[in-house]
Formats: sequence, structure tokens, C-alpha cells
Amino acid sequence: MIELILGGARSGKSKLAESRLVSIASADFSVQNKSPQKKIIYVATATAYDHEMAERIKHHQQRRPVEWQLIEEPIHLAEVLNEHNQCHTIVLIECLTLWLTNLLCHTDTELFELEKEKFIKQLKKAQADIIIVSNETGMGVVPMGELSRRYVDEAGFLHQELAQISDRVSLVIAGLEQVLKKTVNDHD
Repeated sequence: MIELILGGARSGKSKLAESRLVSIASADFSVQNKSPQKKIIYVATATAYDHEMAERIKHHQQRRPVEWQLIEEPIHLAEVLNEHNQCHTIVLIECLTLWLTNLLCHTDTELFELEKEKFIKQLKKAQADIIIVSNETGMGVVPMGELSRRYVDEAGFLHQELAQISDRVSLVIAGLEQVLKKTVNDHD
């Protein structure tokens, strides 16, 4: 199961993703088989490039249970997915647009296309449940500046591609979820 959760800044998308992660992990528990809950992998893509960002990261860290395995990976998401592609695993990627920013601002200008292609390929062969959190950026004013416009364009194209392969897609506004796509096999 792949789920894409989109929303603006402070919309509640991270809270929804973490709640969904707990729900999926709990639903997997079978009393008859006494099978364990799914392993939870939290992939953080943020880098603390200034004090304000360091505070945002700290806020997210304080909300997470200590038993969730944290992987900080700003660039190579495909490698993380490949390493943790087991059926009794849930991978939460927080946040895809920060990953996009890291790639677009990287000195290697070809890195974005390469990493995006590898990431999509890994998603298509996922056995783990994957929840992806991303900022919906294309609902406002067209930004000034070439990099900002490219960022909005690439985020929009990436979201469209992910929505096609996702089992569930939600948009979060003011803490409220609007389900845009839901398959029959969805956990909810």
C-alpha cells in the first residue's frame, strides 16, 4: 500500500500521516497468530540549514515515539526503500518536498532526475507499506524566480506521478482530510 498525503504548511498532514502509520501498524496485529506489529521506519529528509529549520526538526522529533526507527536521508530515498522493502514494514517519508529541494539545490544538476527515477522504480516494487508526506505548492501565486518556479513545477509533476501509483491520496486542509483517491484494499 502506498499513500500520498498532501497539504500546505501547518495543515496537519504530518499529524495525519503519523496517525495513519499507527493505525496501519495496529491493524496488522493478529491475536490468533500473535504476530508482531509492523516495523516502523521514519525517513526524515530535512536538513537543519538554519536555526528555524532546526526548531522544526526538533518539534517533529519530540512528537515521535522512540521505538520508531529514524533514518535521516536527504537525497537517496530509493536506497532506503530498497533496504527496508519487507512486507511487515511501514515506511513514512517526511517530507517529499524537502527531498525535492535538496535535489534541486544540489551541485549535481542531473541528480534530481536520476534519484526521482530510482525512487519511482522502488515504489512500484514496494512490499512495505509506504506513507509519503508532501507539501502541495501549486495552489497559490506563481512564484518569482527560476528556481522557485522549477520547484513548484517539479513538485506538481512528481505529485501527479505518485498519485497514479498510490493506493490512497489525501489532501489535508486545516487538519481535515479530504480523500482524493482510495482503493478497495485501503486500510481505512
